[in-house]
Amino acid sequence: MGDFPVRVVLALTDHDERAALASALAAHGCTVCGAADAVEAVVALAVEHRPDIALLDVELPGRGISAAREIARRLPASAVVMIAATVDDEELLDCLRAGATGYLPKDIAPERLVAALRGILDGEAAMPRRVVGRILEEFRAPAVPRFNRTSPAAAKLSAREWEVMELLAEGLATAQVARRLFLSPNTVRVHVSSALRKLRVTDRESAIALLRED
Repeated sequence: MGDFPVRVVLALTDHDERAALASALAAHGCTVCGAADAVEAVVALAVEHRPDIALLDVELPGRGISAAREIARRLPASAVVMIAATVDDEELLDCLRAGATGYLPKDIAPERLVAALRGILDGEAAMPRRVVGRILEEFRAPAVPRFNRTSPAAAKLSAREWEVMELLAEGLATAQVARRLFLSPNTVRVHVSSALRKLRVTDRESAIALLRED
């Protein structure tokens, strides 16, 4: 692992936490290119500075995971690392799906944080050990049969309605579908209602069964 300065853009909502983290990173050999307190601001900073790593608070106003997704899309050479006050398995998976390459607790010691950031740039994983098993379970889970998109039902549903129904068929709850697709739970319900209406059924289970039959 090299001793080169790691260029970081960071985003935390709390001013004092943000200043303390910036100082700690600088004291341990990182170059803090910029700091922000909201999604749009940190995305702009990342695009401007093109850092090695964007370090983002999951709880940023405007949703930290949205910032992760946008930075990962626009700056594929920059790693995205999320920090969270409380480690949550489902949230971790959502962060990884959004393009993050690390997920760490906010209270991690500065020297360990910097070591983790350097490790990410060397291709290592950066996440609490206890959640590694959860990730393995996710990838080992048997695949749920997908719907036949060439069936007659395919012409009835929009692409988004298909996505929502397929995730529901995997056993996800409305809130989980919303997080996966970066939608509000109410929007997910609207898509479900539209799909049920188009398929002329009255409940989700009937819709899923119909789509699998086709």
